[in-house]
Amino acid sequence: MSTSGHHTPLAELVEELLATDGPLPIVAAGDPVLRRGTERYDGQLDAVLLSRFVEALRLTMHAAPGVGLAAPQVGVPLRIAVIEDPAPVPDEVRLARGRVPQPFRVLVNPSYEPVGAERVAFFEGCLSVPGWQAVVARHAQVRLTGEDEHGHPVDEVFTGWPARIVQHETDHLDGMLYLDRAELRSLSSNQAMAERWTQPTPGQAAASLGFELPR
Repeated sequence: MSTSGHHTPLAELVEELLATDGPLPIVAAGDPVLRRGTERYDGQLDAVLLSRFVEALRLTMHAAPGVGLAAPQVGVPLRIAVIEDPAPVPDEVRLARGRVPQPFRVLVNPSYEPVGAERVAFFEGCLSVPGWQAVVARHAQVRLTGEDEHGHPVDEVFTGWPARIVQHETDHLDGMLYLDRAELRSLSSNQAMAERWTQPTPGQAAASLGFELPR
């Protein structure tokens, strides 16, 4: 999806962002850049600038901290995202959510399609919506296609939590926030999450807050 809402050439915009050291500022919900969609990457950044931008995304993701970050979240409407998840969770959470470690990956021009009909629902948060989480039902398994940062094709099936991460980040590139897909009755502050909803699955939250989970 193209965007006509920005006027600064993308390379110039990225150069401006990278002019200072350290993590990049993360754009919060309400900024139009999160809703306009993105330009397909087609060489707008040369190889050196792309590499610097990817490293800045990685640094920013780690500092937040998060397990994924899309270019629009730092104000750049370009179809690029990064993911990485060390998955430091207890075994019961790992088994319930299918959360397994994911190495650092760069997703360029990604898109996904469901594999099978199964959907699973878990609490999810977003660096651009700080302080809140909500339950989102997503495809349990997806096929992701696109490229990596070197232009090599990507065609891979993701399952469990990694599938959730790539759906969340790819949605950002289409101008969609996780709240657009969320069960809004589940919306909980981080404090409420810590006090009430730390269970591996959101069954207790669904019963207490009055929303349905996919069957």
